[in-house]
Amino acid sequence: MPKIGAHIKRLRLRRRLSVRDLAKRSGIAHATISLIERDKTSPSIDTLAAILDSLGTTLDSFFTSGHTTRHVSPFYRHDDFVEIGDKNKLSYRMIGVNHPNRSILMLYEVYEVGADSGLALSHEAQEAGVVVQGEVEVTVGEQTQVLGAGDGYYFDSNEPHTFRNVGKTKAIIISAVTPPSY
Repeated sequence: MPKIGAHIKRLRLRRRLSVRDLAKRSGIAHATISLIERDKTSPSIDTLAAILDSLGTTLDSFFTSGHTTRHVSPFYRHDDFVEIGDKNKLSYRMIGVNHPNRSILMLYEVYEVGADSGLALSHEAQEAGVVVQGEVEVTVGEQTQVLGAGDGYYFDSNEPHTFRNVGKTKAIIISAVTPPSY
């Protein structure tokens, strides 16, 4: 296996991220990432885990890539999804969290009546989704639409965006974000 720094740099470049992009995603200073990539310093386990998570991989995958034929099942039951939302009025359940070198964030989103995604967010990615149930008001930049079951969206995530359940029943969206932000 190549040195840790070279391996991180290769993963970062494969995802077309700059050092500053990775720093913003991981919460690790860009100068620290630069030193790690040049093998001038060794990261702590927590720092390495934060960087790898931002690159869509795990410590296990990072250290075993190219050294094992460990099979990861391509199938996930509902109970295998990992909750990354607040679970009360809004649930984001992530599919494929343990997939090695994950390059897409796939979500099963549930918005209770009146729930919203909060303040308008923007980040470097693209998002797409389909409303499976209910009615969701989607705002991207200055544009707003109410989408119902079967309707969808696709946009560059650098535009500030929000989601809000404006219907009288629970709303469900299946969505994807790439590159993954989790």
